Amino acid sequence: MLEKFFKLKENGTTVKTEVIAGITTFMTMAYILAVNPNMLSAAGMDSTAVLIATCLASFIGTMAMALLANYPFALAPGMGLNAYFAYTVCGNMGYSWKVALMAVFLEGIVFIVLSLTSVREAIFNAIPSTLKKGVSAGIGLFIAFIGLQGAHIIVNDDTTLLTYCKFADNWHTQGICAVLALIGLFITVILYVKGFKGSILIGIISTWVLGMICQAAGIYHIDAEAGFYSLYPTMHMTDFSKISTTFGQCFNADFKGVGVFNFIVVLCSFLFVDMFDTIGTLVGVSSKAGMLDENEKLPNIKPALLADAIATSAGAIIGTSTTTTYVESSAGVGAGARTGLASVVTAVLFLLAIFFAPIFTAIPGFATAPALIFVGFLMLSSVVDIDFNDLTEAVPAYMTILAMPFAYSIAEGISLGVISYVVINVICGKAKKVTPLMYVLAVLFVCKYIFL
Repeated sequence: MLEKFFKLKENGTTVKTEVIAGITTFMTMAYILAVNPNMLSAAGMDSTAVLIATCLASFIGTMAMALLANYPFALAPGMGLNAYFAYTVCGNMGYSWKVALMAVFLEGIVFIVLSLTSVREAIFNAIPSTLKKGVSAGIGLFIAFIGLQGAHIIVNDDTTLLTYCKFADNWHTQGICAVLALIGLFITVILYVKGFKGSILIGIISTWVLGMICQAAGIYHIDAEAGFYSLYPTMHMTDFSKISTTFGQCFNADFKGVGVFNFIVVLCSFLFVDMFDTIGTLVGVSSKAGMLDENEKLPNIKPALLADAIATSAGAIIGTSTTTTYVESSAGVGAGARTGLASVVTAVLFLLAIFFAPIFTAIPGFATAPALIFVGFLMLSSVVDIDFNDLTEAVPAYMTILAMPFAYSIAEGISLGVISYVVINVICGKAKKVTPLMYVLAVLFVCKYIFL
């Protein structure tokens, strides 16, 4: 049955290989179970509810990828998109998380339609290879920047906007957290270099344990008002009733004070961010997995995009930010995964993780920061494939990479990348290599800056 459905022999793999690879994928991306509740709680959401929603959305999305596309790609609430949700929509814009969830749900519905009509596939194929590499690298820097802030290694400064942590200042809170995060980063890198499976997850746990030791020794001090809480986990069963605080709440959004136009702005913002973040991460995964064909296209991409879109709307209903394909899936591919059977294994593990919610939600931000910083490095590595000898290709990729962390937005990076690619190539007499859809995208992005 497994052979017939997943075509194991045709893809040169076995059940044992797929199972091991599926476990490997889960171990390399399980950090999202600690990071996502930490980030979305900043938007006012209950961390336990977010953890349960994260597990369920990951299960649904990854299982859909396995059954619809037969690809060894795993899905979970996306890094970058959860930051946009918490810090931009709910933070800078000031909208409630329920309104943000409704925006995620509706843009997921739009994406389902676009996936069925091949629009997203066309956009994926129309973006030049150089920009695809730039998108992957830019997302990496953006995620790393979030990690540096979460670790208190990079802090606000009135003169230079940002600066490094003064370790002697607030040593027992901010200072020790920054030091522990750096130690955790070294642990993660060394284990990864030595080939340990789940090195990212081990790095998180090691950093957390060191933090608990520091708290016991009196080095780390609790300061709840400043956001420094006890590092000890509470040993109790998962409170499954917490999911009621987020499940279906997107349909209970209070739009008072938001207005139709303002909500459309939020929806369109999510639309742009999600579309190009999904394309970017899917590019990163398939590129690292060696699944793109000679024309830089991903075979059987339509059901893969459809699975991604379904997971987005389902996740919003359950109570989490946009669910998308993870670049860490390449770890499973490196372990031999070639079919959706590996994704089935990963999906089941995400479902089982619900029972360990109290542990994951207790993990502090400085312990998850090494994972963000290192995953950022893994995504940044695609920059070596950019042809820096051709400035009409390299400069747009550079604009994409530069804008994402500094504008604190994945969509802005892609916007500037597309616009600069079209403008530079047209003016430099290389308009023939610009596809018609790239012109359309450039115009749409310009209109976004004018009207949104």
